[in-house]
Amino acid sequence: MNLRLIKSHAKKVGLPPGSSVLVGDKKTENIEIELFDYNQDSVTNNRIENLDEIAPLRESESVSWININGLHDVDTITKIGSAFDIHPLIIEDILNTDHRPKSEILDRHIFITLKMIHIEPETDQILIEQVSIVLGHNYVLTFQESKGDIFDTIRDRILHNKGRIRKFGADYLTYALIDTIIDTYFLILDRLNDRLEVLENDLIDNPDQAFITEIQRIKRELLFLRKSVWPLRELISTITREETPFFTTTTIPFLRDLYDHTIQIIDTVETMRDMISGLLDVHLSSLGNKTNDVMKVLTIIATIFIPLTFLAGIYGMNFEFMPELKWHFAYPLFWGIIFILFFGMMFYFKRKKWF
Repeated sequence: MNLRLIKSHAKKVGLPPGSSVLVGDKKTENIEIELFDYNQDSVTNNRIENLDEIAPLRESESVSWININGLHDVDTITKIGSAFDIHPLIIEDILNTDHRPKSEILDRHIFITLKMIHIEPETDQILIEQVSIVLGHNYVLTFQESKGDIFDTIRDRILHNKGRIRKFGADYLTYALIDTIIDTYFLILDRLNDRLEVLENDLIDNPDQAFITEIQRIKRELLFLRKSVWPLRELISTITREETPFFTTTTIPFLRDLYDHTIQIIDTVETMRDMISGLLDVHLSSLGNKTNDVMKVLTIIATIFIPLTFLAGIYGMNFEFMPELKWHFAYPLFWGIIFILFFGMMFYFKRKKWF
């Protein structure tokens, strides 16, 4: 949790439970409300400007998907909650953008909150956003922090009557939304895997400090994915176990398939974390081997110069009656001994394969 979220939580100190306070950042200037109202034969797509238009949708015969972009206008969120009889504690959870994924099955609706991850095309940056879903008998409310999401394929399927989505009810729409979010997790994992392969090649060729920085970044992203998917698995398991009228027997098998996908994501995350641990071990071993090579070279140099330094020390003393000092060939003999020792030791080290 960052400092801004801590400050946002601090605003709630002393307030009663169910108080509507935004916990998180303001990510858009204006709240936009988008409506898809459809059945098997027709579809209506427009923007809702007047909140009075929302309440009748609760009793509509067709399926209504109301997507709210922006959470900073607490009064608007509260009015929408009142129109659909959403409990104040649920509104409080919707406004808390740091909430862990969870689901609550109530008498009038099901509340689901989870993390949506998508990639900014221009900067290639991973963006994280909380999405809250309220599923009623014939309506779905989605609350997003900002405009721009990963649901364009669902909008296209609704508008052009592709697949099953307009043949089934609001529960299938909820499944489709969650399925799209989970599919994006697979895309993120694929990109992280590509980055790991690049790092693996760099590790073999030329490991440096940038390797550690990038590997730690990937490790943090995998940790976030793990924290998002683990409760999501519990969320889907709870929905499929509970006997609820909001999900029909037709949609339950699709939810079980989602559960299998979450298990697959968790397994992939754990595998990639093991890969990261392996790469770090290889990196540390590589650094250790480089250090050993340097120490070996320095040790060989020091070993070679030990006898040479010994001879130079002896004949560098200022004694008057040392033998060989006044001999005519003493100086060439000294250098001859030096070169014989040097090349002799180099030959010995090479034969021992010490370098």
